[in-house]
Amino acid sequence: MGGLITPQYRRYALFMLVVVYTSSFVDRQIMGVLLEPIKNDLLLSDTQMGFMTGLAFALFYATLGMPVAFLADRINRRNIIAIAVAVWSLMTALGGFAIGFWTLAAARIGVGVGEAGASPPAHSMIADLYPEKERAGALGIYSLGIYFGVMIGFLVGAYVAQYYGWRAAFFVVGLPGLIIAVLVRYTMIEPQRGAADGLEPQEPEPIDWSQMWVEILAGFKHLLSDPVSRNVIFGIMLVAFVGYGGTTWIAAFFIRSHGMSLLEVGTYLAFAIGIFGGLGAYLGGRLSDWAAQKHVAGGMWVVAIGMFAAAPLVVWFFLESNLTVALIVYLPTLVLGAFYLGPSFATIQTRAPIKMRALCSAIMLFIVNLVGMGLGPQAVGILSDVFATDYGKDSLRYSLLVLSFAAVWGGWHYYLAGRHLIRIKARSEATPA
Repeated sequence: MGGLITPQYRRYALFMLVVVYTSSFVDRQIMGVLLEPIKNDLLLSDTQMGFMTGLAFALFYATLGMPVAFLADRINRRNIIAIAVAVWSLMTALGGFAIGFWTLAAARIGVGVGEAGASPPAHSMIADLYPEKERAGALGIYSLGIYFGVMIGFLVGAYVAQYYGWRAAFFVVGLPGLIIAVLVRYTMIEPQRGAADGLEPQEPEPIDWSQMWVEILAGFKHLLSDPVSRNVIFGIMLVAFVGYGGTTWIAAFFIRSHGMSLLEVGTYLAFAIGIFGGLGAYLGGRLSDWAAQKHVAGGMWVVAIGMFAAAPLVVWFFLESNLTVALIVYLPTLVLGAFYLGPSFATIQTRAPIKMRALCSAIMLFIVNLVGMGLGPQAVGILSDVFATDYGKDSLRYSLLVLSFAAVWGGWHYYLAGRHLIRIKARSEATPA
């Protein structure tokens, strides 16, 4: 099958995986633009909305990712992805039938179950399609799916909700995913494991469920004992905590604190996050590949610089009372805040044992998403309810501002990851061949 991997097919496969990732984020982030109409219709609190957009999704998404990845290191990854897309698309559409908190929460849990089967196999496939020197760039392009998905989710969600109601929005963004699932299953092929690293084809281990927890524990041991991987995981966890919390609540912030309409905020955020966030993900991957060729720590330090540079702009943005200025200042924070994706994914894949790449990706996503996706939106909602007594409709402004400082802490971990890469290289050069 390796002979079928032409440069043209590599580009097609990456394109299809971007489409898959886009679909997952459309279905995942549609809640961001629908928070206000759903909250008002179903009479829910910010804490309840934070639960549905955070823990209800992330707990199942993050936990089930590990057994799915255990399978992905042993069987056809393409088929796993196709099934996953079909599941999350159907569950998104079912969200349109929700009649209250628990029924909508159940639908969002179903979306999380489906999406658990996408990223770990996709990361593993990309690592087997692209060599190390191109891997951060390829995974940066893959990460564009986040921003394309948010763009489509906000834009379509806002327009459909405005004219047809929030329930119709779930149907419109969910059902097309079934077509994507068919395209993945019948137009993509499974790449040979290890081929992009110049190794002999790596035959996957047989499925032995009794060994699953042994493998998972081995994956945790590798990620937490390797100082580079450990710091990358802490870095991406903290940045994702801020990012997921911000993306989920930013539309509600503009509506409450700046008086924008649902249609206005949906249109602005669609293009702002889609274009500028996507540009940041692309540039972060490309700059990381380039900087890593110049200096062993360069790839990690590109991310650290992005986090540190974004911090004062984020403070300005949340404290700015003039809407026009706030809309402008928000754009560079999106670019800088997206630098981390491609370099983080590529570093984890490059440093993982080849036969455990999907599993290491799943463990990383388990840690990152349980804290970032699970607690980020939830923490914003809880803190907003706490601040409501003193700050009223601006409680969300100060909740988002306070929690945004976690990204600076995350940037420090990327700096430390670069320092460890320098030490590792120095030790390898000092050791006789």
